[in-house]
Amino acid sequence: MANTQAMATSFKTELLSGIHALGTTVIRAGTGADTFKAALYLTTATLDASTTAYSSSNEVSGTGYSAGGITVTNATAPTSSGTTAYWTPSANPTYTTVTLATAFDAVLIYNSTQSNKAVSVHTFGSQTISAGTFTLTMPISDATNALIRIA
Repeated sequence: MANTQAMATSFKTELLSGIHALGTTVIRAGTGADTFKAALYLTTATLDASTTAYSSSNEVSGTGYSAGGITVTNATAPTSSGTTAYWTPSANPTYTTVTLATAFDAVLIYNSTQSNKAVSVHTFGSQTISAGTFTLTMPISDATNALIRIA
């Protein structure tokens, strides 16, 4: 049997749990889970992999929507299967009684505990809503479908 080069699966899960700080500027003040938020963005926004933090620029606005979005329910710990670590919010983000008349098609998940640092951008078909509820249905939390996967 030969050795195989690989990143340890436990390390991937621990990254999602904030165990490892590979940079010298990272300071963890607490041991609890950080607070994550989900902010909606207009179709004219330009969010992508280079997005580093939440910004109100091109964020939706309307009745019942607060700048910064909503808190993401984070009651599920990161886990792994095979060589993939993964995490999905434990509840579907839901914006209730909102009127968002300008088309939007993206959500930014960001860490409000850590200086609003961006986590991920997710896109969907262009939407508007009038005095209703908008729900982002989260995928199954497994190694193939989870919202965040490190393989």
